Amino acid sequence: MTRPHLTCVLALLCAGWAVSLSAAQTAAAPPAAPSPAAAAAPLARSPRVAAALETLRIWLDAQRDYDQIPGLSVAVVHDQEVLWSGGVGVADRERRVPAGPDTVYSICSISKLFTAIAVMQERDAGRLRLDDPVSRHLPWFSIAPAVPGSGEVTVGALLTHSSGLPRETGHAYWTGPDFTFPTADAVRARQAGRTALYAADTYFQYSNYGLTLAGEVAAATAGVPYDALVQARILTPLGLTNTFTHMRAARDAGRLATGYGAITREGTRAPAPFFDAEGVGPAAGFASSAVDLSRFASWQFRLLRTGTAEVLAANTLREMQRVHWVDPDFSASRGLGFRVWRNQDRTFVGHSGSCPGFRAELLLKPEERIAVALLANAQGVDTGTLVQSAYDLVAPAIREATREGAPPPAWDPALAAYVGTYASGFAGETAIVAWEDSLATFGLPDAEPVRNLAKLRKTGPHTFRRVRKDGTLAEEIVFEMGPNGRASRLSAHDNYYARVQ
Repeated sequence: MTRPHLTCVLALLCAGWAVSLSAAQTAAAPPAAPSPAAAAAPLARSPRVAAALETLRIWLDAQRDYDQIPGLSVAVVHDQEVLWSGGVGVADRERRVPAGPDTVYSICSISKLFTAIAVMQERDAGRLRLDDPVSRHLPWFSIAPAVPGSGEVTVGALLTHSSGLPRETGHAYWTGPDFTFPTADAVRARQAGRTALYAADTYFQYSNYGLTLAGEVAAATAGVPYDALVQARILTPLGLTNTFTHMRAARDAGRLATGYGAITREGTRAPAPFFDAEGVGPAAGFASSAVDLSRFASWQFRLLRTGTAEVLAANTLREMQRVHWVDPDFSASRGLGFRVWRNQDRTFVGHSGSCPGFRAELLLKPEERIAVALLANAQGVDTGTLVQSAYDLVAPAIREATREGAPPPAWDPALAAYVGTYASGFAGETAIVAWEDSLATFGLPDAEPVRNLAKLRKTGPHTFRRVRKDGTLAEEIVFEMGPNGRASRLSAHDNYYARVQ
């Protein structure tokens, strides 16, 4: 097989990851068709990037199985290119509907990013200032300060979660089994007589109530209902046709995945009841797909790269993604609507979401123009670790492929015969993946595969040795080849692992 042929194979594997399921998964649900958005594009055809994306697929497929997550949908973006989008598992277990890149999930608190953008649009139009008291735009807002005489709650403090307001609106909507959310009128009526938790601008206190008020402020200053405002000024201009300001609209359109609860001690997940965030919609009510969130990310990269105005001024987006609040103990840092965090000496922006039956993550690395959107239709899923590990797997390959200068070392296409998943019956599963100019291995499941990944160096016919972190060669790994020319099992530490995928 020539190197161009290998590139095509890897690209097709990545594009069609929704259909590359284990036998058990295939029995549980029919495979999803590859997404048009996942078709190979210039960067996606890079051998190094294609190999990294296929490694990501192998890893996510295993994590979904081991964590018993019904379905996952993912999109990986570089600038304006969706390198990979797809799904594993099911959007609905009972109807055996496969999860795909266009499956719609609750994105819960990622809704806050759209609300923050609407507020900043109004700020840029001169109809509000971030240091305006909330009561200037919402005369009915009269929550008592925690400390008499302390400063008023400002619009900007709502966006950084430093307002001192309570986390919720005063209603028990996170309490099952019904998860009944209040209407906007009920939210307004309930605030009378309530007291803030802290003096404004004292501590970080995550507040769905605060972002709900931010949505009300944007609607009041624009003179347009919140849903219509966001639809006309953000969703429609950006072509986000699979994004809904209310879950009910997504359900009525037949696009919404079924949510499932956290895994029980018995190892089961029950379907979660349908909910609609109603009056808390600006903070937690949106539904969207991995592909739409990838478009949302690409818009941000485009704006930052070109410096032009599109829905929002480029400098306004930069302002939103800078740190505007750091808690006194440095435990939290926030932009305007955006979460800002550090991991492995790198700074990221984005947001997470957690609602009954769903988890969601959007991670962006603006300087590298890399984003990962990951959606799950189950509670109790560590999507934060999943999305960070997804970035860690693919970002080095993207950086290498886009770096100017000498091309990366060539990958020997003969190594494809060894790529797969192997199991011993005792030590669990081991993934053998294409990595840089050779192979690498890591265990499955593994929440942080890059941290535990070990590179392999070829030392003889069908023989490799693990490379330690200091470069020393460790134990030998020998592959036994099957009649189809692919490895059928491997031996390591005097024991055997049979190919299972």
